[in-house]
Amino acid sequence: MQVKSLCALCCLTIAIHGAAQTAPDNDQVPLSYLQNARPHTGLLDSAGGGGTLGTRSYGSFLGVDTVTNWSSYFYLPGAVPSAFGDYPQFTWPYSMVGNSPFSNGEDGHGRTTISAPIIPVIVDLRNFDGSPRFVNGHRLTLDPTPLLQNLLNSPIFSNSTYDSSLAPTQFTDAVQRAEFNGQATPNWHTLLKPRIATTRTMVLIRGTYQFALDSNGDLAYVLVDAGVFGSKLFPPTPDDTTTVIGAAEHAGDFRTKDIGTFYFNNTYLYQGTECCILGYHSYDLEPGDATNGWRERRYVMNYSSWITPGLFGSAFLDVTAVSHEMAELFNDPFVNNATPIWLAPNGVCQNNLETGDVIEGLPDDTYPISMNGYLYHPQNEALLQWFAAQSPSSALDHAYSYPDKTVLTSPSVSLFSDCATPFSYSKGVTKPAGLAILPH
Repeated sequence: MQVKSLCALCCLTIAIHGAAQTAPDNDQVPLSYLQNARPHTGLLDSAGGGGTLGTRSYGSFLGVDTVTNWSSYFYLPGAVPSAFGDYPQFTWPYSMVGNSPFSNGEDGHGRTTISAPIIPVIVDLRNFDGSPRFVNGHRLTLDPTPLLQNLLNSPIFSNSTYDSSLAPTQFTDAVQRAEFNGQATPNWHTLLKPRIATTRTMVLIRGTYQFALDSNGDLAYVLVDAGVFGSKLFPPTPDDTTTVIGAAEHAGDFRTKDIGTFYFNNTYLYQGTECCILGYHSYDLEPGDATNGWRERRYVMNYSSWITPGLFGSAFLDVTAVSHEMAELFNDPFVNNATPIWLAPNGVCQNNLETGDVIEGLPDDTYPISMNGYLYHPQNEALLQWFAAQSPSSALDHAYSYPDKTVLTSPSVSLFSDCATPFSYSKGVTKPAGLAILPH
């Protein structure tokens, strides 16, 4: 079952303004349509200090059959928004993927390797009556399988050089090592072991999608109603095999100890008139039974799309979405790592440990890496020290962002839920007017 509404999922989003998405009788859009997209941008002169990171792990998430994880906390006075006003909180627990980086005791571990199935998903567009759809003789399908090698060769699953690691490593591992520089031992790594799983197909009925054609008349990209997409992706019941995730789980392609990537080709989501969601991470929640000690099952996953360069300009391309979601998944696998309320330089205001949302859409949001004959564009990520307002940062070179340490040069400011007033405990639980936290 899907555990969260889409608004609560951790999404890579951009906004298209003034674009109507509800025209099922006229659902072809021009190829240049996405050029109207504008990422969230903004400027913030932030100043912080006073946050303290915990230096011990208190184990994994108890009572849950899921991917290897560890937990700790940071301390920073902050506000928790509620319908009754803001109330104070000081300690902020978090869980992350892998084993603990702390080497002072039994929590110290070295290399962790996590099985990471890549499940390609073909998008099959149909007419109102369910028959295959053609335009000018061209069948409307989008197949990501020709792009699988591009993904496998990318920094997400292949090694590249970073200054956070003595040896070449994967992108998410490099970010985590920068984050826990000084605590982690040189051999502490959290690595993904990719494998290509069975290709699945998502059938979409006309009226739930829009599309654009390329210059050859073939399908260039698809815009899908987010609610419909979620219902086709997540199983509604434990025995379901009709949805993409349900089929993968029952076939043994996607297991609780895995991190699953459901990989699409230029497939993006819209909600009402807002477009586009380029990816999100979450988990599928299923009941336990006697075979796993009656522990609930959490299948940690991300939906990400390959982005053809040029569709969104220079800000989002190739593996930007995959890198964004995978890095956030490492830092917030169960989508429940709350933080003090923060306002990012791009104008996003949230209260969660979503490392990519802080930077997406900024002029320097990606970090180009040339490898395996291709120039990839993973996204820079905010580090834990930024959320904890730790000053100076204990991360590599006192950074607040990585791999580009210059994107964020100062920590966040703990705010009330108006996203403007700095939090002060002396103000108690009084909430400034307007609950402005953005679902993102």
